[in-house]
Amino acid sequence: MEFGFTTAAYVVAAVLFILSLGGLSGQESAKRAVWYGIVGMALAILATLVGPGSGLWVLSIILIAGGGVIGTYVAQKVQMTEMPQLVAAMHSLVGLAAVFVGYNAHIELGNVLAMSDEARHGLEGFAALLAHKTPVEQNILRVELFLGVFIGAVTFTGSVIAYGKLAGKVTSAAEKLPGGHMLNASAAILSLVCLIWYFNTGGFLPLFIMTLAAFFIGYHLIMGIGGADMPVVVSMLNSYSGWAAAAIGFSLGNDLLIVVGALVGSSGAILSYIMCKAMNRSFISVILGGFGGSAGPAMEIEGEQIAIDAEGVAAALEDADSVVIIPGYGMAVAQAQQNVAELTRRLRAKGKNVRFAIHPVAGRLPGHMNVLLAEAKVPYDIVLEMDEINDDFPDTDVAIVIGSNDIVNPAAQEDPNSPIAGMPVLECWKAKQVFVSKRGQGTGYSGIENPLFFKENTRMFYGDAKQSLDTLLTMIN
Repeated sequence: MEFGFTTAAYVVAAVLFILSLGGLSGQESAKRAVWYGIVGMALAILATLVGPGSGLWVLSIILIAGGGVIGTYVAQKVQMTEMPQLVAAMHSLVGLAAVFVGYNAHIELGNVLAMSDEARHGLEGFAALLAHKTPVEQNILRVELFLGVFIGAVTFTGSVIAYGKLAGKVTSAAEKLPGGHMLNASAAILSLVCLIWYFNTGGFLPLFIMTLAAFFIGYHLIMGIGGADMPVVVSMLNSYSGWAAAAIGFSLGNDLLIVVGALVGSSGAILSYIMCKAMNRSFISVILGGFGGSAGPAMEIEGEQIAIDAEGVAAALEDADSVVIIPGYGMAVAQAQQNVAELTRRLRAKGKNVRFAIHPVAGRLPGHMNVLLAEAKVPYDIVLEMDEINDDFPDTDVAIVIGSNDIVNPAAQEDPNSPIAGMPVLECWKAKQVFVSKRGQGTGYSGIENPLFFKENTRMFYGDAKQSLDTLLTMIN
């Protein structure tokens, strides 16, 4: 009865997770998809609590309640601008959980093997599962838990460093220790040696040494990636956390954990591949942490940045027939999405064609700008991806860039030594006029200078984006 209910609940939960993942691909269906995920997770937790091997009810309820309180507090406290680092932090917890579960499985296997045949008959839960495994199955289990610990450890330290970079607590520059890739390769080879050692002996020492090596790999890989590439890193760490969960699912014999881990791992990998194509990056180089640096001295930029005030921007918008707005992380920091939405409503009420251009890696998290615009109730049908709108810039009267740098940087096409050389960008400089809303003349998070700011048809609309738009809105009725 217990197995029947648990199996049925896991199947339903798995279907709900698949529906959730599929629904998140569209803005209109995303809210419903989130509820699919919530219901699926609640059902999975219930099935686990009442299924085979359940116990320690008081401790389980305390932990669930504690997690719920912490989750509610974090959800209410964290701003949308802090979502990228929150996601990275959550990935680190998944990785650490995989390490702990793997170590627990190792200890439990050792305890079971030390028991007599008679003592094994009274075991329950995971211990009973281990007691019925043949020597071959026990060796397979060792490989599974070893891989789970390895991927989890890489995910943990990698996600901690990603959190630090996104939160500004760790330098956003790409930094490696002397030896670079050789250190990563040596740590990987050491882990492989430990796998053979652990497979043959089942001892704790090789598992522990591998964990330390994996911690180093996660740390060094992400430290070697520059800030401009962090959206891809977050997506890749998401994939790592999924594969860690799947590996631990095999160790625990939990079918739902395997399915969910595979869904998260494969979807994260696919998203990373799509984003790599959008940035003209090698997918393999992302995994190895070997990109984000320049090939030589950057091209010198001539000219000067010319400022414009709100009156000048308002006059240009009054004369324009077509307007394209390009949002970036600066819009999120200033929390200016509501102002942008109001500007859009007023311009459209005047009969102007207003659209949004979204780069696949805008912000510091995949889909970051889409979420902000949806929150501000910007119509979905005027929010277009880069490939859909790039050819329209030559026919655009005004392009407004709000807090973006790399995704509108002509150096990607003009400077082969630029850290973003070859990256597809929004070609907004081809519009008749370009207004850039920016706090000051700095290079921003990635530290890459942008020739767009110096072009003849570009004017710099300096100031906090929200305050600048507040002023602009008073002039557009």
